[in-house]
Order: sequence, then structure tokens, then C-alpha cells
Amino acid sequence: MTTSENHPISYNPRRTLEMRPAGGEMIKPAELIDIQGATGLSLAARRLYNRPLANAFGPDMGYEGRDFSIPLSELRGTHAGNERISDSIEALRKTVVIVRGLDGRTTRVQLLGSNDMVDSDRRHGMLTYSFDKRLAPLLHESVVFTKLELAALQAFGTKYGLALYEALSRRVRLHHVFHEDFEVEAFRNLLGVPDGKLPSFENFRQKAIEPAIAEVIKLAPFSCEVEPVERIGRKVTRIRLRWWVKTVDEMKAPYSESHSQYALALDI
Repeated sequence: MTTSENHPISYNPRRTLEMRPAGGEMIKPAELIDIQGATGLSLAARRLYNRPLANAFGPDMGYEGRDFSIPLSELRGTHAGNERISDSIEALRKTVVIVRGLDGRTTRVQLLGSNDMVDSDRRHGMLTYSFDKRLAPLLHESVVFTKLELAALQAFGTKYGLALYEALSRRVRLHHVFHEDFEVEAFRNLLGVPDGKLPSFENFRQKAIEPAIAEVIKLAPFSCEVEPVERIGRKVTRIRLRWWVKTVDEMKAPYSESHSQYALALDI
């Protein structure tokens, strides 16, 4: 396959960290989209993680031992009510995920490295933070990325919808590729369903897949659908995720479902 067939529009022979985001968007390396092991993260933690990434984005992220700083006020906007940003920061620091590098090899890394969030009730000032030293070389070599709309990231009301939006944002720009098949367990991991939750496919479909698709349809410039493609007996073992860029009519069409019905109650 040629480069144009093999890579998304967001592929560039320049390294990812050399790119510059446009206003209202962030660039996220593909290595941090399809990760394994983040199922325990809440919607609040997933939202927050994108802020330090966007703030630090640039060549310095590709070097070990670099510190970055961000106003706590920018992180507070990712949380609702009395949720403490310190809880999300600690969850990100403790979460170890498996990421895949450009050469196909996998590495276990912390999502967030050391930081100075010592006082859990601190509400003002700057947060100084770093990234895992094992993540830096992967980001340094990254050449595939996705562009995410900051307003959309903030608008998602379930972690399943947010995860699906990020995964599709990476795939929707692929040339001549309009679907991908997943083992059900792999798709559960992609959406962030914790082990032991929503064990049957019907529960998974009703509580995670359908709300996630509904949010993507409402908030993204693309649409998608999921259908079973393989069963063993009555058990669904494999699904197909299809995606397409919305037509003008689809962009204009009102979405009748209220976003509030997919509130944090579904963030299982």
C-alpha cells in the first residue's frame, strides 16, 4: 500500500510535535488515543488529561525530564460541581497504560508523571507536572496524530462518548478506510468500560455503545454506527465500527435526544 492509502490525512513526514494546532483545537499524538489500561479513569480525569497535553504540546514533550506548568484555573474548567482536580491528577499519575510506538512495539507508561499537587484543596496558582520518561521517546518519533476540537471535548457527558470521539477522530481521515472490526473485549477497552461492568453485550450496547454514538452524532462533524459481525452461538464476539463524514444535511439536522439523558450516571 502507498503512503496515501496507508495513513490518515493527519500523517505528515514531519514529526507530530513539530505541528501547530489551529485556534480552538488540540493535536493529540495517535500513541495516546488507542491505549490499553485506562478503563478505570472517570470522565473528569479523561477531560483533564487533555489540558496538560495541549498545554505542553511541542518539541519539549519529546525529551525526558522536562517540566511544564499550567494554571490550575484552566484545569478547574474540566470538572463539575465539587469534584477535586487533585483526585483526577492522582488517578492519571497512578494509571499505567500500554501504548504502541511507531515501530509497533508496546511500552507500559504512566499517563502523567510527577507533579507538585501536594495540597489537595489548592485552588489557585500553577501546577508543575511532567510526563513519564518512557513516553517521551515515543512522542518524539510520532508522525501520526489527530486534531480534536476543544469545545467538543468539554461538551461530552460520558467517558464512553469522549473515548469514541477521540478514536474516530483518528480514523475518519484515513484514506479508503471506512470501518474497522474489533473483538468485543477490545472495543470495551477502547471505550473505557471497567472489567466486570456491563458483562453482557446487550448491557454493553445499551449503556455504553448507544450513548457514545448518540453523543458523537450530536457533537462531531462525523457519524458512526456499530453492528455485530460475528457470533459464537448467541454470544456476540466481534463488532464492526463504521464511520463517515457528515453531509451538509446531517450537519444541519436537529438532534432530538437531550444530551442530559447521557449524564454522568452512565459513566460506569
